[in-house]
Amino acid sequence: MCYSTLMKNTHCVHLIISGRVHGVGFRAFTVGVAKRLGVDGWVRNRRDGTVEIVVSGSQQTVDEMLGELHKGPLAARVDAVTINAYHEKIQQGFNRLETA
Repeated sequence: MCYSTLMKNTHCVHLIISGRVHGVGFRAFTVGVAKRLGVDGWVRNRRDGTVEIVVSGSQQTVDEMLGELHKGPLAARVDAVTINAYHEKIQQGFNRLETA
């Protein structure tokens, strides 16, 4: 369980998305999907060309988010999605962070 909210059954994942994911609106796409689904977390580009995302919500909404991220925006090409559990505190809402 993560530390994002007081909700029971909150599921948190840390994702690394690789492929053609920089310069194609991937972060904006991610923020839009996250806000539509009501999940918490954040997204940022990484200097190695990947996108890093943390998502927190019910199992169902996290799964829906994962499905959307596997597709990405039209100009993107998602080659791989690495998924790990996430156990750090997450602020409420979904934010776009600076490149790391």
